[in-house]
Amino acid sequence: MGDIATTESTVPELIRTHTCGALRATDMGTEATLMGWVHRVRDLGSLIFVDIRDRYGVTQVVARDDETLLAAAKRLRPEFVVAVSGTIERRTEDTLNPKIATGEVEVAVRQIDVLSEARRPPFQISDETPVSEDIRLKYRYLDLRRERMQRNLQLRHRVLMAARRSLDEQGFLDIETPVLAKSTPEGARDYLVPSRVHPGEFFALPQSPQIFKQILMLGGMDRYFQVARCFRDEDLRSDRQPEFTQIDLEVSFATPDVVFGVVEQLMQTIFEANDESIEIPFPRLPYAEAIAKYGSDKPDLRIAMEIADVSGIFADSGFRVFRDAVAAGGVVRALVVPGAGRYSRSQVDKLVDEAIELGAQGLVWARYGPHGPGDPGAPGGEVQSSILKAAGAETLGLLLEAVGAGADDLVLVAAGSSAEASGLLGQFRLRLAQREGLIDEGRRALTWVVDFPMFEWSETEGRHTSMHHPFTAPRDEDRDRLDTDLGAVLAKAYDLVLNGSEIGGGSIRIHDQPLQRRIFELLKITDEEARSRFGFFLEALEFGTPPHGGIALGVDRIVALLAGEASIRDVIAFPKTATAVDLMTGAPSTVSPNQLRDLHLRTDS
Repeated sequence: MGDIATTESTVPELIRTHTCGALRATDMGTEATLMGWVHRVRDLGSLIFVDIRDRYGVTQVVARDDETLLAAAKRLRPEFVVAVSGTIERRTEDTLNPKIATGEVEVAVRQIDVLSEARRPPFQISDETPVSEDIRLKYRYLDLRRERMQRNLQLRHRVLMAARRSLDEQGFLDIETPVLAKSTPEGARDYLVPSRVHPGEFFALPQSPQIFKQILMLGGMDRYFQVARCFRDEDLRSDRQPEFTQIDLEVSFATPDVVFGVVEQLMQTIFEANDESIEIPFPRLPYAEAIAKYGSDKPDLRIAMEIADVSGIFADSGFRVFRDAVAAGGVVRALVVPGAGRYSRSQVDKLVDEAIELGAQGLVWARYGPHGPGDPGAPGGEVQSSILKAAGAETLGLLLEAVGAGADDLVLVAAGSSAEASGLLGQFRLRLAQREGLIDEGRRALTWVVDFPMFEWSETEGRHTSMHHPFTAPRDEDRDRLDTDLGAVLAKAYDLVLNGSEIGGGSIRIHDQPLQRRIFELLKITDEEARSRFGFFLEALEFGTPPHGGIALGVDRIVALLAGEASIRDVIAFPKTATAVDLMTGAPSTVSPNQLRDLHLRTDS
């Protein structure tokens, strides 16, 4: 090999001495060999600067003086993979770059080897120029080179390493559970895997390791965790993936407080991996209170607005719609939107249109008139409202006073069941907080939502279904209600919410067989169906089961929130699209007739 290599290198002794983010001023005067991708080339004629990039950073190299070396540098194009060797020097004053870690130095190259040439990429990799998501996913191997994806996947790595370290320190065992399992559908559809050696029979990819982790508690493992891959054939939604990752854990002899303590310590360690600190313990919010105050079981507590119950004000009012709603056992709820009192009438009318689009019958609004509160005799009136004529200024004045509305505020009012009224106002709480800049973006608001209903009524199925899953234990004080009032039974279930996103859900499990059979019965799961789907588990419960509970934390969602990404696809190396397609590989795809024949399958097409 000569001093200058300009063709594709086959020189095995060429060894990388430093990464592209490693060199500092203290390295000046020493030799270095860097390997990476050509990030940018700046050709000044007798001087050529080349930025070399890898996942650790960017280093500037410079070719000068030697014509052969300059010719080699001129050949370089973005995304060529190269090896460069030379002497580390201080940059000239006009080329110092304090924005990058290597910005004080450059490598004066004496050798350039092109390890691999590259076609012109379909989009710029050296900057964050917007690119359609479909193009990014089709060329994911190029998208992964961009700084944003490099940063996100490094954060994901740190989160998972922190989680493993924390759980190991808390005495948990990392135990793998099967990926080929029995189909026990509850909720989403299973992904099925046909068995070649057992014609007509199928494995299922796990929606969660739920039953296996409970069996590990029966097996005396005491504290289990796993970074688990899970699979759900769900209806298409933009924020869901058919395969996703959970930090799954289970604890024997646990109460909710025990699980909360484990998870709070775990989350503290995860946030530290992102150079953030959080306070523990997290606040706890009963489900019913979350619905009433925030209109959601995953409230964003960065928003100060709360929904108020104003049923008493309208119980005997002149506005029949609200009066009748209260008489029928419903509620009237109100939301104060700071600053929205300045909205024009057309803007307020658009809010009413939005409510109708959301499925509501309508939306009532009220605010002080142009002369504000405390001036009832002023021209234009003290109160403005969509129901001023029906309800009267006095009732509406009581409303504005009761909710603490100011002169610049708008009050939205809805009636119906607690879920309907607060649910509608909860959606406006989120929408208007975003529009009006009322979200404290610098805050991490973590809370436990507790005391979920154990059952919910399914109109489509004509039966009660589990709000979480059928292995969730009822609260001890609610067991007697299993025979009298299923809707009033609360579960030992809990969700962890961060900034309005559910990032984890879990419960204390049923650990005695008679109660488990009773729950199946209440869910209209017959003995035959229970034996077919869960027989092995029911039998296991007969051999001494410790009380136990756990949680599953969504890795994709946690990392997305920490990274400030709106889509979980931006924190997953190889995600599917919103239509569950892998644009890079073309999956799902057809398979050969021979493969189908081996699996004893036929297709309609």
